[in-house]
Amino acid sequence: MRYRLTFIAGLAVGYVLGTRAGRERYEQLRKAARQVAENPAVRNTAESAALGGRQAATRAFDKVSAKVGDRMPQAVTDRVRSLREQRDTDPDDWGTSNT
Repeated sequence: MRYRLTFIAGLAVGYVLGTRAGRERYEQLRKAARQVAENPAVRNTAESAALGGRQAATRAFDKVSAKVGDRMPQAVTDRVRSLREQRDTDPDDWGTSNT
């Protein structure tokens, strides 16, 4: 799904940059993109996808940690811990917490 959205965004940018449609068409595309981004269904889907990604990353981290155990250098474990703490305190782009 992410690749499809990236492709569509690339098409839109290419169209705007590659044509002589002018400012009016650019404003139409910008308004349409803003409406899509502000759509509650799109926001909920994006938030659900982000949550699923965070959960998958946490599961992967737990599995790797269980296999690696204490063999990981202290600098790496400190960095991972600081990144996890930083993630827990910063709100995301949607204005919600990273749950």
